[in-house]
Amino acid sequence: MLPDGLDHYRWMARYNAWFNERLYDACETLDDGARKQDRGAFFGSIHRTLNHLIVADQIWLKRLRQCALDHGFDVSSLSDAVLDLDPGHGLGEPVYDDWAALRAKRRQLDDAMVLWLAAMPVSFPGCTMRYANSKGVQRQHPAWQAMSHCFNHQTHHRGQVTTLLMQAGVDVGVTDLIALLGPDNPA
Repeated sequence: MLPDGLDHYRWMARYNAWFNERLYDACETLDDGARKQDRGAFFGSIHRTLNHLIVADQIWLKRLRQCALDHGFDVSSLSDAVLDLDPGHGLGEPVYDDWAALRAKRRQLDDAMVLWLAAMPVSFPGCTMRYANSKGVQRQHPAWQAMSHCFNHQTHHRGQVTTLLMQAGVDVGVTDLIALLGPDNPA
């Protein structure tokens, strides 16, 4: 049987949480100075790239939360305590200098996404989102496009981090989505 669209997003949320945990474990094999070393990536360092994902995820999750509220859906897992980024925070501006705080926020966001998607009504991805982007341009499109963007964006930047880790001599191991189907991770 083919899954509905939400099954796909729920699987992506599980993958994100699984891979983020592995990625942060790999990052912990480096000391703080090595994680914060400018390695010439778009956001410079491993630490700043991971900070960028925290910022971007919160921006998009706030927009998705507002869309859900506009359409009368529950978003209790996306509370203000989870989405606590100050308005106007820059995409390249770090939120956390402390590694443990950064990692704790990543876990909190991943857990919230899994819970939110588990409770999401099947009609939500088709709802129209309305928001202003970071340049103030008004946007409107189906929520599924933003949901897809969130997961694709994380994959893009995690790929950068895995490259930076490999250059530092740290192998993250298998990163493929299909690895979730292994004996320790049944679908």
